[in-house]
Amino acid sequence: MDPSKTYDLLCIGNYTKDTIISPAGIKYVDGGAINYAAHAANQLGLQVAVATRLAIEDQRVVDKFMDSGIDCFVTYTPESTSMRLEYPTNNPDIRNLSVASTAGPITSKDVENIETKAAVIGSSLRGEVGLDVIQTLREKNVLVAADMQGFVRVLRGQKLVYEAWGEMKETLVYLDVLKSDAVEAEALTGEADIYKAAKIFSQMGPKEVVLTHKDGVLLYSGEEYYQAGFYPQVLNGRSGRGDTCIGAYMAMRASKDPCVALIWAAAVTSLKIEKLGPFDRSISEVEELLSTKYLQGKHNLAN
Repeated sequence: MDPSKTYDLLCIGNYTKDTIISPAGIKYVDGGAINYAAHAANQLGLQVAVATRLAIEDQRVVDKFMDSGIDCFVTYTPESTSMRLEYPTNNPDIRNLSVASTAGPITSKDVENIETKAAVIGSSLRGEVGLDVIQTLREKNVLVAADMQGFVRVLRGQKLVYEAWGEMKETLVYLDVLKSDAVEAEALTGEADIYKAAKIFSQMGPKEVVLTHKDGVLLYSGEEYYQAGFYPQVLNGRSGRGDTCIGAYMAMRASKDPCVALIWAAAVTSLKIEKLGPFDRSISEVEELLSTKYLQGKHNLAN
């Protein structure tokens, strides 16, 4: 990899070896927020890199990144992070999470020499990516997005539980874009109303708040709300929904306004939900869904 290269997007967080249990059955998947976000942004044409930690036995994940044109800055560890995700119903917001092993924390040293225009922090649990990484990115004038799942989730034994986050205000002031789902938003803000929760997040610093829920995604930007629905034909790939959404959103924010990036992110996520694993559809398929479900004749928005 060329050390002088500047990436459009850097995805930071640990790969996870996932066991997904849903009404459709049991699946074993290579997961992790960065896995979904990086492949989504890459499919949309960005120069993407990943900073992650995993066991050498999972080298296939690195190989897939590299084969797809995604540079991978990897630290090899004794074990990869292994997660169990149980979806008892068809509501993707309702799930039970547990962790059998972790690959350890990513630090500022892992990212300080990577040049990038924007970054998405997609960690699985608190302590995996800390404030030091966010501060290092901001010192380099990087546009920073972070998913709240990696800060509200705390590992107690093998169970992931939602707990109050004492460093929330101290951390959110550094973010440009905040990503959350409805359950995480309520846990962190105390507000079940997603509109009110988004505004509360924004008041702590982030200029844009991207909040996914079972029916779509809400954006709060410039004191305005924007909504876009999800329109999957089937629900075979619910795991990685939010990770794909923020990856696609940040990819499109490289060149488009927030409200346009929102509809692209919703369309990409809709297609991803139809299939297990990272997003691998073409831009033309996204554009077709945009024209039929989102733009309603306003094709200039997508250009």
